[in-house]
Amino acid sequence: MKKGMFAVFLFLCFCSCSEKKESSEKAPTRVKTEVIAPMNGNSGQTYVGIVEEREATAVSFTGMGVVKRVMVSEGQSVSRGQLIAVMDDTQARNLLSGAEAQMAQANDALQRYGMLHDNGSLPEVQWVEIQSKVAQAKSQLEVAKKNLADCRLVAPVSGIIGRKQIGAGETAMPSQSVVTILDISSVKVKVSVPETEVGSIMPNTPSIIKVEAIRRSFEGGRIEKGVQADALTHTYDMRINVQNSDRKLLPGMVASVSFDSSKKRNTEFSATLPVTAVQKKADGSLFVWTIDKDSTAHRTMVTVGATTGNRISITSGIGSDERVVTEGYQKLSEGTRVVF
Repeated sequence: MKKGMFAVFLFLCFCSCSEKKESSEKAPTRVKTEVIAPMNGNSGQTYVGIVEEREATAVSFTGMGVVKRVMVSEGQSVSRGQLIAVMDDTQARNLLSGAEAQMAQANDALQRYGMLHDNGSLPEVQWVEIQSKVAQAKSQLEVAKKNLADCRLVAPVSGIIGRKQIGAGETAMPSQSVVTILDISSVKVKVSVPETEVGSIMPNTPSIIKVEAIRRSFEGGRIEKGVQADALTHTYDMRINVQNSDRKLLPGMVASVSFDSSKKRNTEFSATLPVTAVQKKADGSLFVWTIDKDSTAHRTMVTVGATTGNRISITSGIGSDERVVTEGYQKLSEGTRVVF
């Protein structure tokens, strides 16, 4: 009888200890997490861009006149010095003939009066006046020759004809563009970037440019960043330099542009997290809470990059597919078991 009562007593003690042990274990802490993936482009954002020429040169006559012929057409390649257009030169030739006659008359007077001057029979004042008339005639002759030459319009640079503004039979005014020559040996792709994303794009940020019109993709070069925002859209213009040696990219083509602000030239890893997920220790170092395969939380030291909106780039400390706590980290300590 006593042995039976003792066995019951031992059993009750064992059950009581087990219950105490189970109650002493804490329930896992519930948190929200995010799995790290490498940052692809500017948070995956794609922009619409327009292809622009590297440089546009407006070519015009220096004087007024009727255009007789235009030797080029839109889209045609031209070389520096190539004849572009010809203006009616009748008036210019008449002026040149008059200037040549005056020059001949002045030279004749200079020769005849020169003998009198050598003999001392001509006053010095009159001799100076004759020399002055020769100089004036020479100047007018040079101007007349220049006016005649200006009736021929030649290309000042090499490129392609962008737009023809004036045709044969029309009157060209001084400095009125006849054609525009475009330099497309390299082009620029213009995109408008919101002000909240400008900071993550640097002059050497890699970019991929897709142009459906020719079904090709290009790697963007150096980026020229605008410094003045559009007052209505709060966007900044950026121009990406692109090599175009085969002249396939033409001004006006629509392009799809994606930036990769995380893809450094040295292939460092980079990803983004909510700004609040990054914590600071007393010594100023930064860390995040990562979750191990056994569902325990651990401090992981990180280094950060630029902030875009409410997210911050993580440049080192964590890798792809790691799970990071984004909410509920206030209740964590090293080794805490979590559920998510």
